[in-house]
Amino acid sequence: MDFNTAPITASRRTAAGLSSLFVPHGAPTFALQPGAAGAALTAIAARMARPRAVIIVSAHWGTAVPTVGAATRFDTIHDFSGFPPALRALRYPATGCPELARTVAAAIESSGLPVRINATRGLDHGAWVPLRLMFPDADVPVIPLSLQSAGGPDQAWRLGRALATLQHDLVVIGSGNLTHNLRDWHAVSHPGADTPAYVRGFAEWVAERLSAGDTTALLDYRRRAPDGVQAHPSEEHLLPLFVALGAAGDGAQATRFHAGIDEHVLAMDAWTFTPALQGDMQ
Repeated sequence: MDFNTAPITASRRTAAGLSSLFVPHGAPTFALQPGAAGAALTAIAARMARPRAVIIVSAHWGTAVPTVGAATRFDTIHDFSGFPPALRALRYPATGCPELARTVAAAIESSGLPVRINATRGLDHGAWVPLRLMFPDADVPVIPLSLQSAGGPDQAWRLGRALATLQHDLVVIGSGNLTHNLRDWHAVSHPGADTPAYVRGFAEWVAERLSAGDTTALLDYRRRAPDGVQAHPSEEHLLPLFVALGAAGDGAQATRFHAGIDEHVLAMDAWTFTPALQGDMQ
């Protein structure tokens, strides 16, 4: 998959992982007011080679065991309340690919992780909101994959590594937010409120560690990052980052293609992870 960010193309050698992205889905109103972050998602999708399917990992689908969505068509789940009625009128008529879903499940099982298949669940807003911006015609098959929040970053990264063995006409998209503190969101959700310092600080710490290839520090962010726990009182909105990072394999090139803050406390940074080539890792 070519995001036009890697110095050499994968056509001459075998890639060591899947091309992957970490994208924000913001508050549900992001679907109605996508702003600069939404424009960045639309633009990056236009630059991508068309994938055979998208594996989407949303912060809003958590299960005890990795679970792969295998529906033929997905309902649009409106898993929120208290937002404008126009949001509930939105639909994203995505199709699935049960055969590829089984292939994804087999790759996860081969890595030593347990796995299940769910053929009925639809797409939550963490999945359909960014997909609607990236593939507005809903013409790319979707394979949802659940998170296991209890396993933390290590489990999420291991899940991503299981995906790295798949064919390279697939793309992994992790959907979350680089900062996500709902208590602070409620506290500053009024005109003229200030953005807490930790929002930019944590986003920049992550950027530095990704650029340095320091996976060890990233996986241990709750101890090593300034205000890591305040940025994520619960971890589900950051875990998709680790899945995307793991899917790209060792030595992946991390490129930030958007940086910004919405709603005062939601870091909307977006990243691509371009696989290293096996020849470059020797």
